[in-house]
Amino acid sequence: MYVRNCWYVAAWSHEIGPEALFARTILNEPILLMRLASGEVVALDDRCCHRGAPLSIGRREGDCVRCMYHGLRYDATGACVEIPGQAQVPRHMRVRRYPVVEQNRWVFVWMGDPEKADPALLPDNRANDDPRVEYLPEYMHYAVNYLWIADNLMDFSHLSFVHEKTLGGSTAIAQSKPEYVELPRGLRVIRRVRDVPCAPYHRTFGDFPGNVDRWFHYDFVLPGILLMHSGLKPPGRGWDDFEGALHMRSCQALTPETDRSTHYFFMQGQEFAPGNHEVTRSIRDSVVTAFEEDRAMICAQVALMERAPMKMMPIHADAGLNRFRALVGRMADAEAAAATG
Repeated sequence: MYVRNCWYVAAWSHEIGPEALFARTILNEPILLMRLASGEVVALDDRCCHRGAPLSIGRREGDCVRCMYHGLRYDATGACVEIPGQAQVPRHMRVRRYPVVEQNRWVFVWMGDPEKADPALLPDNRANDDPRVEYLPEYMHYAVNYLWIADNLMDFSHLSFVHEKTLGGSTAIAQSKPEYVELPRGLRVIRRVRDVPCAPYHRTFGDFPGNVDRWFHYDFVLPGILLMHSGLKPPGRGWDDFEGALHMRSCQALTPETDRSTHYFFMQGQEFAPGNHEVTRSIRDSVVTAFEEDRAMICAQVALMERAPMKMMPIHADAGLNRFRALVGRMADAEAAAATG
């Protein structure tokens, strides 16, 4: 179940070098990404229109790519401009070109109707390019459908248990009740927790002799992108009083690779210790460790559900993930209805 008329994160900007032929599968479609001499990134169907050979194992020739099976050459629009041994190139000899926007260190590809590729629908991932936010970019691959990971991100009560010794540190997170605000293409989640112990990975970053107040404010928007401001501070103050607080920013993106696999792009940035690369690396390492905990749990869950399916029993904590799945379902159904006329 996909919403196709969306901007999907295809890569971090640094993954696509000036001479690279970069392959990535999105929504079951093989895509070739390459950066032109102008710096622009283009995305083409990664299949030669002749015999379906991958163009990503072809050869760059300036802003063109040559299929190394039978030598067909394609320009940056996807048009075939040369067929060895054939003087004329039929106009229909071409591969699909996808709309692309490079914004704040993410390369986005539009997977639906090109006429509907609206840059106004891009997520607000400005934290990826904010000079006040220091981070290290990361990528993880999951062997599960992206909606299982979206469920996890929509319900932070799991921090108390999956991440008990890393990001969590207190059952109070699971006991707290988040607020939800409907967005046009997603959901805003506000979770605040008063007077709780520091999470294990926070203790080395700030001087907090006792308990702290923690907050997690994030938007989760189509097609599966989390944009978060979180942190901790001395307890008992108003939520708009950030004196002595540790501020963190996070941008995370789920991009379906296939029906059973997912690309996960993420960063956890800090803005409380500018120039302190050791703190930044430590935060990255802690988050990667925690996300490995997520992956182990989710993959075990999905493997068991596939082997022995069962009807899941809902609880109150499912409110956010149910709303997001319902949104995806409505929009996917609307696209399917429009496609059939």
